[in-house]
Amino acid sequence: MDVLKEKVNIKDLIYEVREKQVMLDSDLAILYGCKNGTKTINLAVKRNMERFPSNFYFQLTHDEYEVIKEKYSLRFQIETLNENKTGKHKKYLPYAFTEQGVAMLSSVLRTKDAARVSVNIMNAFVSMRKFINENKDIFKRIIAIENKTDYIKSTLIEHDIKIEELFDKFDKKEELKSKLFYNGEIYDAYSLLVDIISKADKEIIIIDNYVDKKTLDILTKKNINVIVYIITSKKSNITKLDIEKFNSQYPKLEIRYTNVFHDRFIIIDKNKLYHIGASLKDLGLKVFGISKIEDDIIIKELISKLCI
Repeated sequence: MDVLKEKVNIKDLIYEVREKQVMLDSDLAILYGCKNGTKTINLAVKRNMERFPSNFYFQLTHDEYEVIKEKYSLRFQIETLNENKTGKHKKYLPYAFTEQGVAMLSSVLRTKDAARVSVNIMNAFVSMRKFINENKDIFKRIIAIENKTDYIKSTLIEHDIKIEELFDKFDKKEELKSKLFYNGEIYDAYSLLVDIISKADKEIIIIDNYVDKKTLDILTKKNINVIVYIITSKKSNITKLDIEKFNSQYPKLEIRYTNVFHDRFIIIDKNKLYHIGASLKDLGLKVFGISKIEDDIIIKELISKLCI
């Protein structure tokens, strides 16, 4: 223990808690040569409680102790605990002594080292105060820099969130106005149709005179419980059995027949209208386009003629 005391710099054992410079009971027990460690210190304090008001002596909170361990690493204390094989984890939260508390403690302890060590500790406190006073402007600048750093970090996080939201919008193709597909771009056309279909929350209306099972393949990507109406001609290659099999797994699909439409359309939730330049079964086989129609009057007029 004497060897450890010779190695340690007392100033390294002075921590800042609650805007006060303090020393911990475990370090003082070692410096004062207390054979029973902190028990000796605690007993001395209890016998002289009137000499230890709250500004002389207080117990650390869990958060305060964790901050000290992280900020100062408690190099000397942890090294000593390991050497004495008492473990790294303290059963009780330590007590902290201010400069006045340390001076008072030395007067009530009855160890041979108390008086001599007390002088060294007082000198260390004086040296620490002098150091802080001489460098207070530097400390203020460091705090200001830390505050600016925190602000920059929070600003960058906000920007990252906005950028992610922007990319999400691009990924969902929410800003689609029109898109032209060239011969052979079968998958790209299919992918865009799936994106359009997946936007529906309640209802999808498809107007196409030549639907077949390829159209049903696209509709398997719809959200659950979304109703689908297909408006087609009797020339379409979709059978009653196809409809029954589809409804058994992806309800609900209804087919209605008419021959009044020439172009192809998709209506999503009765508020989004897309004009498709090719039949859904022929996507990507020839050059065609998909355009979003954003005229509410046109959408309402078209829906009114469907009687759905």
